[in-house]
Amino acid sequence: MDISAIETDIPKAENVKLTDNTLSVDLSDGRTISAPLEWFPRLVHATVEERNNWRLIGKGHGIHWEDIDEDINVKGLLAGKPSGESQVSFKKWLSQRQSHLTNRSSGRRKSHR
Repeated sequence: MDISAIETDIPKAENVKLTDNTLSVDLSDGRTISAPLEWFPRLVHATVEERNNWRLIGKGHGIHWEDIDEDINVKGLLAGKPSGESQVSFKKWLSQRQSHLTNRSSGRRKSHR
């Protein structure tokens, strides 16, 4: 008996909605998939404006947030996978973000010599 692998098409993201607690993605097959926002620490720490500044990438196979350098793929969401970012990487990003926000809010700009 010959058994061949069945290929499945991963639906594409069509729209993204965020609340204070949830990331919801409308898919091309009519489903909407939701995940807890806490699965994606960069989104948790983002402002509303940053969260709303997303775009589809890879013809809808992923979502990118430019302001916070976050990428989430549909396949991972469907598999129930939270962010794969290491704690070390996230802490480094958070520290850099806090420094940037502090400098921005105090009105200081770095001079380029």
